[in-house]
Amino acid sequence: MKQPLEQLLLEALKALAGTLPSPADPALVTVERARDAKHGDFATNVALRLAKDARRSPRDLAQAIVAALPPSPFVARAEVAGAGFINFFLTPDAYARELGRIHELAERYGRSGAGAGERVVVEFVSANPTGPLHVGHGRQAALGDALSSLLEAQGYQVTREYYYNDAGAQIQNLARSVQARARGIAPGQADWPKDGYAGEYIQDVAREFRAAQGDIEDLEAVRKFAVAYLRNEQDRDLKEFGLEFDVYYLESSLYRDGSLDAAVAGLIASGKTYESEGALWLRTTEYGDDKDRVVRKSDGSFTYFVPDVAYHVIKWRRGFKKAINVQGSDHHGTVARVRAGLQALNLGIPQGYPEYVLHKMVKVMRGGEEVKISKRAGSYVTLRDLIDWVGRDAVRFFLVSRKPDAEFVFDVDLARSRSEENPVYYVQYAHARVASVMKQLAARGLTLDRAAGLASAGLLTGPHEQAVLAALVRYPEVLEQAALNRAPHALVHYLRELANAFHTYYNAETFIVDDARLRNARLALVLGVQQVIRNGLGLLSVSAPESM
Repeated sequence: MKQPLEQLLLEALKALAGTLPSPADPALVTVERARDAKHGDFATNVALRLAKDARRSPRDLAQAIVAALPPSPFVARAEVAGAGFINFFLTPDAYARELGRIHELAERYGRSGAGAGERVVVEFVSANPTGPLHVGHGRQAALGDALSSLLEAQGYQVTREYYYNDAGAQIQNLARSVQARARGIAPGQADWPKDGYAGEYIQDVAREFRAAQGDIEDLEAVRKFAVAYLRNEQDRDLKEFGLEFDVYYLESSLYRDGSLDAAVAGLIASGKTYESEGALWLRTTEYGDDKDRVVRKSDGSFTYFVPDVAYHVIKWRRGFKKAINVQGSDHHGTVARVRAGLQALNLGIPQGYPEYVLHKMVKVMRGGEEVKISKRAGSYVTLRDLIDWVGRDAVRFFLVSRKPDAEFVFDVDLARSRSEENPVYYVQYAHARVASVMKQLAARGLTLDRAAGLASAGLLTGPHEQAVLAALVRYPEVLEQAALNRAPHALVHYLRELANAFHTYYNAETFIVDDARLRNARLALVLGVQQVIRNGLGLLSVSAPESM
């Protein structure tokens, strides 16, 4: 709906070219949905943007633009408001046209080619292979996958990537924990390793290692086995979650192929490092950090952000000029350090690379009480627990329903309920209700004449019908903004609003009426609702059931 209006404005400005000092920049000609329906359907501030260069008052220029607008069957009227805003009021034909586009484009409705095939790598989950995925990983998985789908819907070429932290101190702690369990040592006993992993799953790994007749004294063999075992466990959980990655990148490969050493050598060559207290430091304060950071500790090991720098150099060299990392908010300190390291290397990487979407953790409530313990994991609720309790659809939908940086409480009882308070049930029920209407139509020996229904869309003038139409046509804008703002929750909110408009309409009107023209028009409308809900749920990897 926005694009035709923007085109009308460009044509008006072209007609006014003789009175303007220079051609208008098309980037300044933007249309936004009006915040208040009393002020129209859409509005633009283009006159305020151009007034200074045009040497005219914004209101005077706005009036000239309105007068120069070419006639359109989709604009009932355009009015100048306030200091120079232009408000557009659309005709019923405009909404009827958009309903026709929904039926014509079907699953492609709402998609855009704005990304022009630009390559984007979205890294998410990237959990250490030291235990089962917890609910925080689940939120990250849902956010990262939904964001990837939104970007794809805008025409980007997206690579979903998982970075396995299979090196470092935590992996050694894992190996020692499995080794201790294989020796018959339990958590809390005298020889249990410091910082060992106490979850019941460690006993499972140790049992499988012994069954494979591994050498308990060979810590490296234990490490390799444990990492492979838990990677397989995580992969199974992700598969159950309906998530597949295009690339799995191993942190250990940075050590093997020399990428880490090359990055450190590059930092030293940049002149941005110095030696102090036996350690190598990077002057990250020159790039906005609150203090300089250690690169190589006095014992010769590297701090945890250094492999991240090397890894992102590789992302850049793989051709990803746009990289997005979805991570927990506990990684906030990493942002400045990684970006500082990349800037110090002077490779032409832009300052904001990579982009970060940081999310807060999840609190799980069940039976009115917080759930903190999983029998299998020992100290946290796992993603598998949530899926087992409420199903994949509810987990997916709930975990993207809030802004990433907002605290989230996952109410298990709500997610299992079959009520309008359960948002995923409410949206899916709208889809299923339309299917039920079509079954009722067939049961009465009637059929839908889709073309006739779309041709008669001008009959959809009731307040509930207008509310549904107004909600429907927002879908492409919602997708555009959700992708641009890295905000999958905006799509969730939209689907709930559309479902609410539909349910209100369903409860107020009869669709299968005797008047064939009105019946076909109403059925074309509700099928449009069903299509958009199905499209939106698909981007969230949530099913759209025909019955519930």
